[in-house]
Amino acid sequence: MARPSSAETLLPREAGQRSRVTGLPPNLIAQSARRLRIQALMYAFVFFMSDPLSAILFPEDRAEFLASPLGWGPAALSITVALVVAAVTLNRRIAGARMVAIGLAFEVAGSYGIAVAQYPSESWENLSWVAVWMASFSVVVPSPPRWALAASLASASAVPVVFGWAMATGLTTVEIPPSVFLFRLVLPYLLIVAIAYVGARVIYNLGAELHRARELGSYRLVEPLGQGGMGEVWRASHRMLARPAAIKLIRPEMLGGSPAERQSLHARFEREAQATAAMRSPHTIEVYDFGLADDGTFFYVMELLDGFDLGTLVERFGPIPQERAVHLLRQVCHSLAEAHTAGLIHRDIKPANVYVCRYGRETDFVKVLDFGLVKSQRETERGDVTVTRPQGKVFGTPAFMSPEQVLGDRPVDVRSDIYSVGCLAYWLVTGQLVFTGRTVIDVLLQHTQATPVPPSKRTELEISPVFDRLVLTCLAKNPHDRPATADALADCLGEVPTTNSWTTKHMRQWWETHHPASRVS
Repeated sequence: MARPSSAETLLPREAGQRSRVTGLPPNLIAQSARRLRIQALMYAFVFFMSDPLSAILFPEDRAEFLASPLGWGPAALSITVALVVAAVTLNRRIAGARMVAIGLAFEVAGSYGIAVAQYPSESWENLSWVAVWMASFSVVVPSPPRWALAASLASASAVPVVFGWAMATGLTTVEIPPSVFLFRLVLPYLLIVAIAYVGARVIYNLGAELHRARELGSYRLVEPLGQGGMGEVWRASHRMLARPAAIKLIRPEMLGGSPAERQSLHARFEREAQATAAMRSPHTIEVYDFGLADDGTFFYVMELLDGFDLGTLVERFGPIPQERAVHLLRQVCHSLAEAHTAGLIHRDIKPANVYVCRYGRETDFVKVLDFGLVKSQRETERGDVTVTRPQGKVFGTPAFMSPEQVLGDRPVDVRSDIYSVGCLAYWLVTGQLVFTGRTVIDVLLQHTQATPVPPSKRTELEISPVFDRLVLTCLAKNPHDRPATADALADCLGEVPTTNSWTTKHMRQWWETHHPASRVS
């Protein structure tokens, strides 16, 4: 399951602030950069296809185009500005409200670029391309209606201002009476402003309605948190309880197969969600609710956590001491032991699916995620692989898959999870994967054939020989050579000698330094 990283746990709050600034629903804010980029690139393309392309292809047009800065300057400047705006939209650090403001400023600049390129000329009777630009911009790029109105009025001024300037400076010989100027060069663009404003309001209202429609059961989707192989995860709020939650959505198209197969999968997910909800290990992600939306989307409602997944933890802070790794791994074993007793095999233990967090007053508290898609051992023994391999797909993470998962030559049982825990332990103390390769196939083959290098050989941290041997035992190719159960592995971890202890005081100091307490509600 994709989950929020430490940075992403702040995302809902930041998005809420942006929404209050712009008044736009979060889903429209999320679209603003992508849509602005498309609009900017289209603007540059259309501008290039007009005068610059003609000047390149035809010598007679080239001479006129290059005769003065008024010939080539507007096109060159407009295309440059559009490309700069398109590049700016790639910067994800720019807040949504600021991106909307950049877009509206580009709308005004683009209007003046079109007007200067088109005027001064003798063809003032027809409506300028500025009108098309204004109307399309308000629909394509979401913005608050009031902001859109202000930008449209500024854009509408482009044609009368530029043509008036051309008459005042003698760049055009056309003389237009004030009444004609008003009715031909001012009033039509004010009408376009009205059209653009209506378009902005329609898009805004549709976005707000869509936001209200994003409700599943008693929960309302607030902000996307991440995306995984089988769906996406959203931050959600209960409509009546002051309890934040995370919702994983499994879209129908992710399941593939026929309607009958999808119905069977939904039934299977329901059974496993019920089994997960029945688990009482504090180290298993808590499932609040699950169901099927009207569009066929299956959803799980889970507790929202404040911390790091183990991938982020090691990537950001480096390998962790052996004593801390033992502390975290024993909690993982606690979760897996209950699942295994219930006949459920996780099959995808990896850093991204193990979360370490603040949990009430606890710190360094582990939650094992993605128990919504575990496989029952009974189905594995029957050889039922339809759920995990729809349409030939294989679900699992190559760097953490056991040899039997890779080869499919024997039933996958609890010892496959033990192998993955060994890979996880290796990652925690070394910051490296057990096996790497140029391709996924290389990695998978090494899991089935290669002998792993002891963790102590790939880290500068102090690793005891006992821990070294235990990790390598978990990584045995033959499942019979691994610890038989998660409880047995937890007992072995408890016997690992350490020169330092990882106490509650150490935990709290680490969290206060690296991730001060914050509200996620």
